[in-house]
Amino acid sequence: MDKQTLIGKIKSMAAAPSCCPELKAAAQAYFDAVGTADEKVAAQNLVAEIAEDITPIDGLVAFAHSAHAAEIFGADGAKKFAAHADELKASGAKYCDCGACAPGQEILANKEILLA
Repeated sequence: MDKQTLIGKIKSMAAAPSCCPELKAAAQAYFDAVGTADEKVAAQNLVAEIAEDITPIDGLVAFAHSAHAAEIFGADGAKKFAAHADELKASGAKYCDCGACAPGQEILANKEILLA
């Protein structure tokens, strides 16, 4: 993977509805710093924020089965979400597969490209 591909992954992650405000801000700070003397520090901050925010599968399963998920998605939506989380865990997944976490995993797996 090259840096431009990773930048595309960062854009995808930041655009996901499931991306938290802190991660969106870290991504924007990175985009603002690309090509400047601040790029490496911004990349380090972004990688740290991704590592903090990516949802481990057990956290996803717990949330999917919570009353809070039912409030957000409604009873039927939460039931489907919980089934998806359970299937994901059963398949051996380690992390959430949402639009923010999935590219986040790829970014973390290739972080040395950003940190170089």
